Amino acid sequence: MVNLQMLSIRFYSLIVASCLCTYAVAFGADPAALAKGKKVYLEYCKTCHMPNGQGMPGVYPPVANSDYIKATPKVTLIKEVVNGKHGKITVNGKVYNGVMAPMPKKYNCDDIACVLTYVFTSFGNSKGAVSVAEVRKACPKR
Repeated sequence: MVNLQMLSIRFYSLIVASCLCTYAVAFGADPAALAKGKKVYLEYCKTCHMPNGQGMPGVYPPVANSDYIKATPKVTLIKEVVNGKHGKITVNGKVYNGVMAPMPKKYNCDDIACVLTYVFTSFGNSKGAVSVAEVRKACPKR
């Protein structure tokens, strides 16, 4: 006998996964770039911003559903990720005053473009894809 509830859950999961991929691709995100970006995010960024992008209240700002990401130009965000950032920022109505370290040199321009694409098209954000050319233009010494 087939368990209809299990089939329904699997079917629903496939639909959700398909929608998420379609959503990300609709914003110009290549599935391979998203996979690489997720890998970089989970290796480095999740330490502060948490695996779910929610950050740590009062300490590290969220990247999930971020009004800061939405309002800040891509070139500025690229520079902040590459070079780091310090000082006060307001994200989703809450003030954070800390330091975000620069991306370690082991991550190249492609890695940075992929992780930004992942963040910009995941966690409820809709900023769109970032190209390697955009990273190189924003940070020519990288």
